[in-house]
Amino acid sequence: MIRRGRLQGWLRRPISEFRPWAEFNGVSFNGIKIGPLPGFEDRGSTIIAERELAAGKGPSLVVVPTDLILSLEGVNVSAKADQQLKELLDSLGQFGRTARGAILVFLLFQASISCPDIAESMGVPCPLTEYIKFLPEELLPTFWTEDEHELLLGTTLKSAINAKLNSLLREFEEVRTATADIEWCRKYWWDEDDGLITFDDWMQVDAMYRSRALEFPGIGDCMVPCVDMANHSSGDATAALYEKDEDGNGVLILRDGKTIKKDEEITITYGDEKGACEMIFSYGFIEDSMDSARVMFIDLTIPDDDPLRAAKLVVSTAAPGFRLFDKGDRTGWESDFIWLVCINEEDGLGINFLQTIDGKLEMKSLWKGEELADTADLRGLLQKEALWDVYQLRAVAILQGRVETQIQTLYEMVDPERGDAIRDMPWKLAGRLRELELALLERAYGDLEDQVRHLRYPNPRDTCGCHPQTRQR
Repeated sequence: MIRRGRLQGWLRRPISEFRPWAEFNGVSFNGIKIGPLPGFEDRGSTIIAERELAAGKGPSLVVVPTDLILSLEGVNVSAKADQQLKELLDSLGQFGRTARGAILVFLLFQASISCPDIAESMGVPCPLTEYIKFLPEELLPTFWTEDEHELLLGTTLKSAINAKLNSLLREFEEVRTATADIEWCRKYWWDEDDGLITFDDWMQVDAMYRSRALEFPGIGDCMVPCVDMANHSSGDATAALYEKDEDGNGVLILRDGKTIKKDEEITITYGDEKGACEMIFSYGFIEDSMDSARVMFIDLTIPDDDPLRAAKLVVSTAAPGFRLFDKGDRTGWESDFIWLVCINEEDGLGINFLQTIDGKLEMKSLWKGEELADTADLRGLLQKEALWDVYQLRAVAILQGRVETQIQTLYEMVDPERGDAIRDMPWKLAGRLRELELALLERAYGDLEDQVRHLRYPNPRDTCGCHPQTRQR
């Protein structure tokens, strides 16, 4: 049974103490400060210009020593000097050898080191033991209440959160099972009566990592103190870039041609191509200037009456859905899974049990008698067939029907009731996401209708005498 709560060592330090901590640990600042933006104190801390700054003038805005960068390599280096940390990572097997697994466990371990409820000395404190105390608790959707989650019905975020919570629970149980035989873990983390670690703690370190991890060139996914304090803006509004210098340090520099006035915010991009759903999911906000959902992943199911349904689900190597995206003047879609949905045995698909060299039976997919190593290759094989237009028509018709269902569900949630327990931020974000996704879906429905019409009537003029691209929708 999972107890609800918080690890008592999660002691917060005021942001006013951040710069002294950073400078003491070798971080250099050039004309910037960390703190709340004047007039926007409710948004938390960010990077602000202390004076007018111009690209190409002076050193980098921030230089973060390589040993302060929280990466997979950095965690492994720390483990060489900390036997308890090494014991933790070794117990986790492959999960402890991934950037995500190593960093999340490292964060949890650092919180334990400074926990006042752990009487004995634990681990080897390092600068990052104090760093996590400056990080705010993020109100990501994984921390929304059930009532707030209900606001997301019909959006792609609802299924993403459900999948994430299930994934987090599996990870939490994996970590607990793997470390249960370590004496200090059993005593301080997992004891039935006095253990301090809860599922909430695992969600918290996930939120820290998910909302602040940056993909640094030459380093990979990591957390970089100071740089990860920068807020997001996209396009021309992005003020600065982050990269690794020749000494392996993390640096923040202004973009070419950029000038920042005193007391203005210095922003980075978290990814200009990320859609509204992913922005809320990972960072807990939508950019004010965002006028499109940009991209959506919509789930697909194989019909229950498909005789090969169960077998298809076993052999599929594709994500069960399709990616819908905004191309500016129109929408587009991508999916490897749809081709598995829309073909059957009479088309040439076969699924058989084959015996491996060790005598075991393994289910394999076949296309016209030849083994299909990866179902992602199916589209390329279908394109070579004389019935390619027929397969396309089936696929597009299925996608259009799925889009229509998503639209109908969203319309049912256009004016949900707001209960007293629903907080302001989840209410606003859910409403904005519904608007953006509904607009993209309605555009996509019309574009898919055009594709269906073109595939049915491939000649320039269809049976009604209208050009498919000019007919009124």
